[in-house]
This record gives sequence, C-alpha cells and structure tokens, in this order.
Amino acid sequence: MGSQQFGIEQNALEHYAQEIKSAIDAGAEIAIVIGGGNIFRGIEATAQGLDRVQGDYMGMLATIINGLALQSALEKANMPTRLLSAIEMKAIAEPFIRRRAIRHMEKGRVVIFGGGTGNPYFTTDTAASLRAIEIEADVIIKGTRVDGIYSADPEKDKNAVRYEKLTFDEVYSKNLQIMDMTAFTLCKENNLPILVFDINKKGNLKKLLADSSIGTLVEA
Repeated sequence: MGSQQFGIEQNALEHYAQEIKSAIDAGAEIAIVIGGGNIFRGIEATAQGLDRVQGDYMGMLATIINGLALQSALEKANMPTRLLSAIEMKAIAEPFIRRRAIRHMEKGRVVIFGGGTGNPYFTTDTAASLRAIEIEADVIIKGTRVDGIYSADPEKDKNAVRYEKLTFDEVYSKNLQIMDMTAFTLCKENNLPILVFDINKKGNLKKLLADSSIGTLVEA
C-alpha cells in the first residue's frame, strides 16, 4: 500500500524491486511469498459475515494480483522472474511444482509464490514457511515496518525492548507474536531460521545478507 490506505502504490513496488535486485546482485537466490492484505483480508471479511472459506480464497486471489504487480516491477528492473501459483490459473502463472521452483532459482530467476498454500484457514506466514522448507531455503526473511522483534509493539509502546537474537523456545516462553503459531512451529520443527527486519529502509535487505544484526534472528 505504501502511504495509501488501499491498493498498490507504485513507489512502494519500485522500492521493493530495487531492494530485491540489490540482494540478487550480491549473489543471493531469492523466492518471495507475498500477501494480499492491501487488497483483501479474508479474516476481516469473515468478521463482517462473509463465509470463511470464500473469504480466504478471495484473499489468495489478492496475493496473485500483488504477485503480478511485483513481477512487473522486478522485470522493469531487468530481473527475470516467475510467478508460481498454488491455485491453477494457466493464463497468468505457472502451477507450483517444487522442482520447477528450485530450477528457476538455479537459473537466477526470482520466484514469486502466489495463492498462499492453496487452502483456506492457512495464513500467508504459513505459506512462506512451507515454501521455504520445500525449496530448502537457508533462512526465511520476514519484512515488516519495524527493525526486528520487540517485547511489545514498538508502534504502541515506547518502552518496548528490541531483541537482536532469540531461540525458538524463547519466542514461545515470551509469547512473542512473530507469525502465526502454525507457521512458527513449521520453522522450529524443520530448524529453519527466521530473520525479521525493516523492509522499508533503503539498503536493508542487502545489508542483512552479511549482518543479521540488521534485524532479529530466531534460530535453534
């Protein structure tokens, strides 16, 4: 959304594209799982009376719209991309096939995973964790509006304390809300580190490739 209240802001798209390009140029292989909350949130619609399953599918379609927009921005920055969807829609995206996704990355393409997991009742966080495990990623990087994990919401509590490193067990014991529990447990059980950082600060993505203190690292 950028500075807007709804939809897709071109400046935000270009910022993300340049951040991803800088990381690719530094030698990283990157796959992206994108949400759709700037367009539609199934869980919020459910609270207003919409059927939960219908709402979740509408949210998945919103991630495809965002995926197409990000793909366009990345290709405008001269990066080859592939959009893979968990829900089959041949005209605009390839179906998600694990080996195909890995092969695309080996060829230097940025892979965008859209459509969540393809199932209702699962969040974008869970889709990100699942895809990261499937492609054997080194780390799952979660871009947020703040520069790491805090003891409380730093946008609401000025006394919130920032953590530089945490273990999975510490996150459980402190009841920190990093991502939904299904997604977090998937990471813990598969020993997949999580790095939370501020995606909106220019140059941050490239910096954290060499310096995990840019954000907060969660690992075993």
